[in-house]
Amino acid sequence: MALKVTEAERGGWAVIEVSGEMDLVTSPALRQRVHDAVADGRRNVVLDLSEVLFCDSSGVGVLIAARRLLRSCSGRLRLILPARGAEDGSHVNRVLAALGVRRLFDVYPDAHAASDDTAQPLSA
Repeated sequence: MALKVTEAERGGWAVIEVSGEMDLVTSPALRQRVHDAVADGRRNVVLDLSEVLFCDSSGVGVLIAARRLLRSCSGRLRLILPARGAEDGSHVNRVLAALGVRRLFDVYPDAHAASDDTAQPLSA
């Protein structure tokens, strides 16, 4: 399955919507989209992973690299995991937890919450 990456704007945040599978072949497209957003001056980025069905270590590497990139330019990265991801364990949530990196990310339930500076992230 291919990876589809689109971008929207919401409340001063670049919301990058991702669907499909994040693996060795497809992850570079997401990495490039994040780099392009930062190159365009965007410092607040939401990665909407609610439609991601599979994520391997390459996909996790892209998420960690995106976090590092945004932190290096005083930006912020927020993730959206599938509905009920924190409770019923979405695939991406399980992979991040299994690798011990889930705590590195601020996770929100939807784009509305992720782009709201007063909203609190979901607990890990």
